[in-house]
Amino acid sequence: MLRNVLEYLEATVRQKPEKTAYANEEDHITFREVYEYGRAIGTFLSDEKIYKEPVIVFMKKHPASIVAFYGIVYGGNYYVPLDEEMPKNRIKLIFKKLNPNAVICDETTQDIIPSLDYKGKIFLYKTIIKTAIKEDIIAKIRDKAIDTDPIYIVFTSGSTGIPKGVAACHRSVIDYIENLSKVLQISEDTVFGNQTPLYVDACLKELYPTLKFGATTYLIPKSIFRFPVKLVEFLNEYKINTVCWVVSALTMISAFGTLDKVIPKYLHTIAFGSEVFPIKQFNLWKQALPKARFFNLYGPTEATGMSCYYLVDRDFNSEEVMPIGRPFQNTEIILLDEQNQIPSPGDTGEICIRGTALTLGYYGDFDKTKEVFVQNPLNTAYPELIYRTGDLGRYNDRGELIFISRKDNQIKHMGHRIELGEIEMIVNNLGGIKAACCLFDEDKKKILLYYVGSLKDSEVINKMKEKLPRYMLPNVIRSLEEMPLTPNGKINRVFLKESYYKDNKS
Repeated sequence: MLRNVLEYLEATVRQKPEKTAYANEEDHITFREVYEYGRAIGTFLSDEKIYKEPVIVFMKKHPASIVAFYGIVYGGNYYVPLDEEMPKNRIKLIFKKLNPNAVICDETTQDIIPSLDYKGKIFLYKTIIKTAIKEDIIAKIRDKAIDTDPIYIVFTSGSTGIPKGVAACHRSVIDYIENLSKVLQISEDTVFGNQTPLYVDACLKELYPTLKFGATTYLIPKSIFRFPVKLVEFLNEYKINTVCWVVSALTMISAFGTLDKVIPKYLHTIAFGSEVFPIKQFNLWKQALPKARFFNLYGPTEATGMSCYYLVDRDFNSEEVMPIGRPFQNTEIILLDEQNQIPSPGDTGEICIRGTALTLGYYGDFDKTKEVFVQNPLNTAYPELIYRTGDLGRYNDRGELIFISRKDNQIKHMGHRIELGEIEMIVNNLGGIKAACCLFDEDKKKILLYYVGSLKDSEVINKMKEKLPRYMLPNVIRSLEEMPLTPNGKINRVFLKESYYKDNKS
């Protein structure tokens, strides 16, 4: 049984050392280089007496960043990925939370570090990969390692404005990768096209299966995602056949008619998540790639990435919601109602997760951890943690799990309980709409709708009147040139709400 993710790399490098592991449009790194550079970094950190600590990787998105992750693990530490594109204030908060002793940087970031109020050690990647490898040191570190040791910390947004650092261990990552790889049928022939930043857990779907199978991952430049035709051409140029993207990245291609001009001809596996895929946009993809396999994935960072999957096996009309399906093996989904009991069939409950996939919790925040990593209320016999996601779901008549919305996306308006996601679904399926986002002004009790598309506000509301009752109709409608997105590609709801309140104060 595997105890450490680096065992994937060590098995693969013996079989295909010169194959490209990670690449972008300019550079590539082979498995041999990943292996050698990683052990060099591990040796260097050991020489510096840095062991069982968080080590920050503050580099531009590049194959070298990934090597730095593995090097930190070789040194018996856990990596914390950051990126120069992150807001400086957020980076400062993360540094303050971690109080790290070491940062690995590159030429693009080393001059930024002094402005972050950081006083620890700074190591330049291109220098430390030249360290002479000490095999005895690497072996000794591995011998002491166990599978519940941390492997990374990734930071998510906190409700108080302070980022939360989710710490995951080797066992949960290995369990996730084994199950995901089986479901997606990943092999040595897989060529991934990475979309997400390396500082979010979504990139796990590409990084570690690449190590396990000797596959290849291309890091797609962020700038290309603004040009749908160029993006598809990039996929074709590098013969990318598998993508695991956020929904907004896929809908940007389909909504702008790109699939009528150019087809991603090598693409046979498309996994998506983070938000509900509008059926209208999904059907455009399905029509363009009728032989491809499509997977709807669901899962929170606190449960090591993804917890559920649904292989799309039937057609959906515009009024339906695509299921998130069933949990991966060794994971259980429990729905709990407001009385902490299992709801009646078809009723809504909070999605809770049980199993090895659960992460270690929030770094340096035991109180916040205890709020959501709680004793299973259905088990009164022995200690057993579940993670309360804050998401609402229900089972359909096929026994498939359906994501409803966030608990905080459920509102009370004009005496009715409303799911804002239901309004978004209706708008997203209107002709002429490319994207939609629905919010709620708690103070003035108004439903807000933002959309991107060719329709006028009056046309949108008239079409909505045909689909929705009066109490669900938006009170404020605003058209946008483009939908603001977070760094990992989700709709930036916080930005939209802040903009709304700012506009209404002025």
